[in-house]
Amino acid sequence: MRIRPVLALATAAAALVVAAPQGSAATPPGTTAAKVAACPEKTLTLAARQSADPTVVRISVTNHSKRTCTVDRIPTVTFGDLDGAAQPVPVGDSGPYRIGAGRTAHAAVRTIGDLSDPEARRVDSITVSADPARFGRTFTARQLGAGDEVLVWEPVTTWWKPSAAAADKALGLK
Repeated sequence: MRIRPVLALATAAAALVVAAPQGSAATPPGTTAAKVAACPEKTLTLAARQSADPTVVRISVTNHSKRTCTVDRIPTVTFGDLDGAAQPVPVGDSGPYRIGAGRTAHAAVRTIGDLSDPEARRVDSITVSADPARFGRTFTARQLGAGDEVLVWEPVTTWWKPSAAAADKALGLK
């Protein structure tokens, strides 16, 4: 399974938060975004559910604070006891993504390309985090609505998007 190393990602994320201007992809080029603090973990709610397509899990993060704050633009998604995390599509580095007060960001995760793939791994849970330096939340296969197991092989995740439709589009879904 191809994965992105979580520890290396955490280090890269920390470096980017220090070095990069705070803002999201929605910040117009040539403008300076005011620094926006990282979202406190206690103000975020992570959710995940199996989509109608058994190869796709939809995830979201909601900012329950009264201020705009940032999470990493690439959600960290790990699978059971397997090493590593889903690769981002498009390929890119960590960076801040702004979530307005009371707003929700969405991502789509393709866990496996072909359900009949003989090399598929089977896990009983996935863990989702809005920041690679945090533990996140673990969802069992049953909580996801995926039955007893999630099939995993070369998983990919979209960056956070403002809507589920935008996340689906980024993953190449209709």
